[in-house]
Amino acid sequence: MTVPDAPPPHVMVRADQVHKYFGRLEVLRGIDLTVNAGQVCVLLGPSGSGKSTFLRCINHLEKVTSGRIWVAGDLMGYRQRGDKLYELRDKQIAAQRRDIGMVFQRFNLFPHLTALQNVMEAPLRVKSEPREQVREQAKALLDRVGLADKAASYPAQLSGGQQQRVAIARALAMRPKLMLFDEPTSALDPELVGEVLDVMQGLARDGMTMIVVTHEIGFAREVGHQVVFMDAGVVVESGSPREVIDNPREERTRAFLAKVL
Repeated sequence: MTVPDAPPPHVMVRADQVHKYFGRLEVLRGIDLTVNAGQVCVLLGPSGSGKSTFLRCINHLEKVTSGRIWVAGDLMGYRQRGDKLYELRDKQIAAQRRDIGMVFQRFNLFPHLTALQNVMEAPLRVKSEPREQVREQAKALLDRVGLADKAASYPAQLSGGQQQRVAIARALAMRPKLMLFDEPTSALDPELVGEVLDVMQGLARDGMTMIVVTHEIGFAREVGHQVVFMDAGVVVESGSPREVIDNPREERTRAFLAKVL
């Protein structure tokens, strides 16, 4: 099969007919998606609709069964030779992932490192950047997420919302072109959700390209440039927040929103 041409420079992410099977179970059934640089794309949908799996396919944490995904013009996980695709070596895939930050439901911080050390870890180990430069950058990032006073605190000494903000700062330390968020507030107590969403809104204002899996409809309406509603492994509809949230075309979208709003 001939691979489509790479997308133009203004496109940060393009997915073309992405399918994903786990055994006989087809979780993604032909996902097409385009996200332009500087946009915030919000993925909505019920549990089990394939949103998180698709997010993990973007940075090749999950291998697509068929289809293609490009990030910043690079075909993720593969190289093309003639009309065939060959999977890249682990080191090459890791190099591609450096440009993609990811924040999970669970914070996944190193418990034996302070907040500052958690943020410093990847630039030191992966990029081998000068320690003092990395330290100053990490301090600035903690300040950016409102945690300058928690630099010396360990994860166990932080609230869930604070840990998630450290996780965001840690992802930003690699200076990614794209940020992926997989239900970043779902593990938080309700009163802590706002502090994480505020940080994400700030990133959006700064022009960070983001793809966010969330059930926070208010965030999707206020911050999203594009809202995608998924169900049963397909894109049911996509468009602006006004189109998808306020005036959905599809009955399945309307039924979902009626339950969560």
